[in-house]
Amino acid sequence: MKHTAGKVAAEVLEHWDIKHIFGLPGDSINNFVEHLRVQKERIEFIQVRHEEVGALAASSYSKLTGKIGVCLSIGGPGAIHLLNGLYDAKADRAPVLVLAGQVPTDKVGHDAFQEVHLEKLFEDVSVFNQRVSSPESFPSLLDQAIRKAYAEKGVSVLIIPDDIPMEQIEGYTPNLTETTSVSKQIPSDEDLDAGLKYIKEAKKPVILAGTGANKARDELVRFAEKIAAPIIFTLPAKGTLPDKHPYNLGQLGQIGTKPAYEAMEETDLLIMIGTSFPYRDFLPDKAPAVQIDLDPSQIGKRYPVTVGIVGDSSIALQKWNDQLPMKEQRTFLKECQENMVNWWRHIEKEENQVSSPIKPQEVIPKLQEVVDDDAILSVDVGNVTVWMARHFKITHQKFLISSWMATMGCGLPGAIAGSFAYPGRQVVTVCGDGGFTMVMHDFVTAVKYDMPIIVVIMNNQKIGMIKYEQEEQGHLEYGTDLENIDFAAFARACGGEGYRVSDHRELSDTFKKAAREKKPVIIDVIIEDQPPLPGKITYGQAAGYSKHIMKKFFKEHEIDMPPLRKALKRLF
Repeated sequence: MKHTAGKVAAEVLEHWDIKHIFGLPGDSINNFVEHLRVQKERIEFIQVRHEEVGALAASSYSKLTGKIGVCLSIGGPGAIHLLNGLYDAKADRAPVLVLAGQVPTDKVGHDAFQEVHLEKLFEDVSVFNQRVSSPESFPSLLDQAIRKAYAEKGVSVLIIPDDIPMEQIEGYTPNLTETTSVSKQIPSDEDLDAGLKYIKEAKKPVILAGTGANKARDELVRFAEKIAAPIIFTLPAKGTLPDKHPYNLGQLGQIGTKPAYEAMEETDLLIMIGTSFPYRDFLPDKAPAVQIDLDPSQIGKRYPVTVGIVGDSSIALQKWNDQLPMKEQRTFLKECQENMVNWWRHIEKEENQVSSPIKPQEVIPKLQEVVDDDAILSVDVGNVTVWMARHFKITHQKFLISSWMATMGCGLPGAIAGSFAYPGRQVVTVCGDGGFTMVMHDFVTAVKYDMPIIVVIMNNQKIGMIKYEQEEQGHLEYGTDLENIDFAAFARACGGEGYRVSDHRELSDTFKKAAREKKPVIIDVIIEDQPPLPGKITYGQAAGYSKHIMKKFFKEHEIDMPPLRKALKRLF
């Protein structure tokens, strides 16, 4: 019996329980899209307005669910547009499948219209990157691509010349395994014993936990209890424990808390679990370290470790928990917990200030009042990342960001993905005006698919994080101003709902109205331009900012003091 290669390939997608594909149809992928149209009751094709949004949505879908995210595009310009979202997936180790169209087989290599060497284009971003060379190979290559993406937690690219999907396959028998398996890597007893020795001797241990600890939550809490250690979470791991859990010191670094910074300065043993934290300056100067990671290449990559343990964190922690007594000396932990209580008092004092214009710290608690306990929170990159990390107190919400790539414009695609991944659950995205304008065209996608998402835009008419970085380095601000856009009017023009808030007294009621909406809504909050100062300001940051203040002062006042100005020029 004959079937088209495209029909059999679509069946492979069904076999892998793929329910959603984000993308745009077009010339070199239309023949495969036709097969998706025929099977639209089983695989939903989600039309986005820009391929970058499709790739970011696929990456977000994977991060949220653990399942493979899928995006589709034509060759040439469409494929090029995918790259930003694919690098986000690569950096955050999210399995993603790319179905990229290409010119027909007999035109490949002939400099055809819109032809790009896609194998070269996708080489750096992918763990699997193949062009389909025959109809018979299409289904099996697709199966391999999906397996590889799952196995290596990366991007698989399948390049499909447009003639291939319509070609007939005679007598094709799918060679598909009906089950998949996931192995748990067991750490060696020798390494575990070596690590245990340091843990027992430590008087001020600190745990730094990343996404590799997400599935070891219970073991992690028990371990922290036994050794009397506070836990600091990397930003991607925010939400592993509720933010007000007694062992949680929040995040570390620019977006971190003062208690986390101070605990790292005092610790006599750093225990890293499932993280490759990149900012060496925020880690201890000389403390010994024990690191657990599934990937041996991550051991000691960022910090000189004393004991490296390759394996599953839940297994390692459980084995340690079975051998550890409850530590009696808990002074260090109690001091950290007291510091955290004081930190929350400080944060809540900031949040309770009322001002005009609205301060960003005032916005987040008002949003928190209407956010469901199981909501999806998609947070864009910029100052909003700091405000949300510091002021939104996670209970059981899913917290979604672009972590390693930190690409602006990820918030809205993440919300779109969240709506498809978890229909019926509340989805909120918090964006800066800079990040949102990069992808704002796809607010129409949310309208088209009836997604009742809430988009909160912290609007300071600046690329605020870049402005702050310039100031921190001692430079004058340059190229960071943004033109004012009425995002509420834009939302209504797209068919959604929009509110603009410039008075703090309107915040609570506006968020409550937005939460009752049955269609996408934008809340455009006009905020004061404020630098997202770190929980602990370093000497270097203070010195750099002082340079900026002095430069700004002399530039604005044009003080006629030639000798002083010459000296300042030499200094700066």
